[in-house]
Amino acid sequence: MAELTNPRAAQPLEAVQPAEWARPRGYANGMITAGKGERILFVAGMVGWKSEGVFDTDDLAEQFGVALDHVIAVVRAAGAGPGSIARMTVYVTDLPAYRASLARIGELWREKLGKHFPVMALVGVAGLVEPRAKVEIEATCVLEPSA
Repeated sequence: MAELTNPRAAQPLEAVQPAEWARPRGYANGMITAGKGERILFVAGMVGWKSEGVFDTDDLAEQFGVALDHVIAVVRAAGAGPGSIARMTVYVTDLPAYRASLARIGELWREKLGKHFPVMALVGVAGLVEPRAKVEIEATCVLEPSA
């Protein structure tokens, strides 16, 4: 077996989990690079269901708001705030519904993130793993170096 010569490549990862959430099966809600120096948090794709895995609405904008809350919860569980979000990818199953919901999505964004605008991509998809999900959001955050 070859030896790793890049010490950064050998850094372990640490799972991040909001304390009040049930443990996921087969994935992590967040992974953070451990060790000293720059730390990066990768937030898994979050959908707009409640923590019990139940959707309260089929409205795309409202699901967007809940999914964004979930992203922020993982960021906070890592000890950071929404301002650490550097990149976000939003997947939607209905681009016309997204466009029609921009005013409400903008309100929800300002309510949760204020005027913080990370780099973003929005991708229209045929479907998501959860059949009722209309939106899924994943993010990458830059965190303060560990002591």
